[in-house]
Amino acid sequence: MAPGVNVLFITADQWRGDCLGAAAHPVVRTPNLDRLAAGGVSFRRHFAQAAPCGPSRAALYTGMYLMNHRSVSNGTPLDARHDNVALVARRLGYEPALFGYTDTSIDPRTVAPGDPRLFRYEGVLPGFDPVCHLPEGEPLEWLDWMRADGLEVPDDWRAFVDRPAAGSLGRTQYDAKHSQTTFLTDRFLEWADGQGESPWFAHVSFLRPHPPFLAPAPYDTMFDPGSVPAPVRAASRAEEGAQHPLLAMMIDHPFLKSPDDDREQRELQATYYGMLAEVDDQVARVLDWLDATGQADRTLVIFTSDHGENLGDHYMLHKLGWFDQSYHVPLIVRGPGVSDGRIVDAFTEHVDVLPTICELLDADIPLQCDGRALTPWLRGASPDDWRREVHFEFDFRDPDSPLIEEAFGITMEECALAVLRDDHGKYVQFSGYPMLPAIFFDLDTDAAQIRNVAGDPAYAAKVLDYAQRMLTWRMTHTERTLTGMKLTMHAGLVERNAPRR
Repeated sequence: MAPGVNVLFITADQWRGDCLGAAAHPVVRTPNLDRLAAGGVSFRRHFAQAAPCGPSRAALYTGMYLMNHRSVSNGTPLDARHDNVALVARRLGYEPALFGYTDTSIDPRTVAPGDPRLFRYEGVLPGFDPVCHLPEGEPLEWLDWMRADGLEVPDDWRAFVDRPAAGSLGRTQYDAKHSQTTFLTDRFLEWADGQGESPWFAHVSFLRPHPPFLAPAPYDTMFDPGSVPAPVRAASRAEEGAQHPLLAMMIDHPFLKSPDDDREQRELQATYYGMLAEVDDQVARVLDWLDATGQADRTLVIFTSDHGENLGDHYMLHKLGWFDQSYHVPLIVRGPGVSDGRIVDAFTEHVDVLPTICELLDADIPLQCDGRALTPWLRGASPDDWRREVHFEFDFRDPDSPLIEEAFGITMEECALAVLRDDHGKYVQFSGYPMLPAIFFDLDTDAAQIRNVAGDPAYAAKVLDYAQRMLTWRMTHTERTLTGMKLTMHAGLVERNAPRR
């Protein structure tokens, strides 16, 4: 890309990959993201590396798999030695600005005991200038703005923000002009107007459609609950839970279980789609501003989400486990030199995003990166040696609670799983094996991923093949900071940065 390019890196939180109008969802309407896709490249089978927010964003920002960056859960520190997208941008001369949050937990070795940042996991990724920091647990700028505009926001602000309006299941107690999504867009546009002709790098990180499942009017009634697709799941909660002991535990957890009442389930889905529509409308304001200021042609725009949302599929809400709904997310890229309207069906991953930004900005790709630049796809090529599978991980340890360890008789280090998914099968390996046995889905006959056939003798050879491929993946993607170096008598330090493929 030519010097002077702007970078607009937009993330939503908890946006499912199938929930785009351009992806032919039967209900969702996203005309503005569809417009972005029409001018760029849409990656239809893009997957996050982890769940929940913290570990997934760590992978997105560092280009590293969970097994390498090791920020395994919300609140797990991100090692200060890792490079990231903001530091890359800063080395290029940008002053990367953050609007929203990054859910980055500070490395405790870099601060004094008692530092306030040790008491919250929603820190700022090193390298970003927090122009408008809105952590989910303390969005003070937004709350103060609402109060200044005349809204009566109580000190117990969650009673106002996280609960529906009287007589409603899914409407907020504030209107759309006062929503956090609108506020964040306002702050970004105010800042962008002040940048003049200087090239800028901005990360706009929207909280929605993250729960609570509430939308301001008119988005709360934009979609008819009677029109939403039925959840993907087994015939009964008991049949679903029989798939695996950990799933049986999760689908009955009060925080994770989907509504038993069909009307409530449908209302929840319709509200979620309304939350998507609100974000889409705010994206329109940003795209319109780029057009009006003549900056669209020199701005690299990237839109994705940190992870997905189960939304009642498999009798669960939120993001966890091994089902695609938690990891399949949108990825749209538009910018100078990027093809118009291309749809890519190859498997892509969050670890590819940082290498892509680096290559498009003519920056060196950090050695730590586990992914590959998507640049060939953006410029019309179709690499023959591209991956034919995706990998993602979920770490369910909790240093603050031994609940799962005690439930299954495993250690904290055994509270993890890894997934290998391709066109035909999906293999899930647990570190807590055999107490937590492996899972295999035959996607050719069970696309909904209902029947675990890992223990079926007829699938023994196939399960072994997937297990060996997962082992190969882990062996070729272990941390490699110094492994490409060699001290020699004839030349001193010899260094080679070979691609992982």
